[in-house]
Amino acid sequence: MSARFGPAGNAESFSKVHKSSLAAPAWIAQQGLDCYEYQCGKGVHVGEDTARKLGEKAREAGIALSVHAPYFINLANPDPESRTKTTNYVLESCFVAQVMGAERIVIHSGALMKRSRREALDIAKETLTMVLEACDRQEYGNITLCPETMGKINQLGDLDEVLELCTLDERLIPCIDFGHLYARSLGELEGEQACREMLDKVERVLGEERASRFHSHFSRIEFTPNGGEKRHRTFADHGGFGPDWTPLAREVARRGWSPTFICESAGTQAEDAQTMKKIYQGFCGPEEALS
Repeated sequence: MSARFGPAGNAESFSKVHKSSLAAPAWIAQQGLDCYEYQCGKGVHVGEDTARKLGEKAREAGIALSVHAPYFINLANPDPESRTKTTNYVLESCFVAQVMGAERIVIHSGALMKRSRREALDIAKETLTMVLEACDRQEYGNITLCPETMGKINQLGDLDEVLELCTLDERLIPCIDFGHLYARSLGELEGEQACREMLDKVERVLGEERASRFHSHFSRIEFTPNGGEKRHRTFADHGGFGPDWTPLAREVARRGWSPTFICESAGTQAEDAQTMKKIYQGFCGPEEALS
């Protein structure tokens, strides 16, 4: 298998022509892409019938689905009411994912809330354990949860922290947002050596089998010196925004891994996903490029 590529939500070029996300799978397939991340960042508002129809259309078009759970999830908040809300947000996301046939759900790691990183991570591990137990009770154990690396320095979710969260259960796979890691490192985490070291770390912690199928978000990011992530950019934006996709594409192809890359460019996510796939395929042999 080779890597998969697709957009987060609907690109501007799609929305100019289509009013409904039900048209997205066929449109994405026409662009030569392989996957689609359905956005529930502002809440799980999609109805069961719509979710089922979207899943049917995705299967017809050969598009793999994932779901982004609500942005306001905070695994690091120990307040019982907050933990109940977080659990319910994930369960709601699992319901629509199962109806759609989506394989993965991306969840935010959370904020530090004036705690040390160690304290926040320990709280997040407790909360995530509770979430997994609730998923098992509701028979959602077949759905992969993907804790995401975050872009702001004061958020929980650097690569080490996300990988430690993923050691809680074999069903957990990291959502590695390389733009976020670039932003929170103030531009340090990019280039061939950085990509190699990051992927080596994922393999060392999770093992090659799980590491090789990691989930990912990618876009160029503008950041501030004190806070990290400021806004998502596009591949066409001028100003030296990173990270550079080419070293990561080369390293993934060299390893023969099969991750899912969801492009989060601001409005041009489908077009930039096409560029990502083309560059990646340039580093693959003929058989891998066609698979």
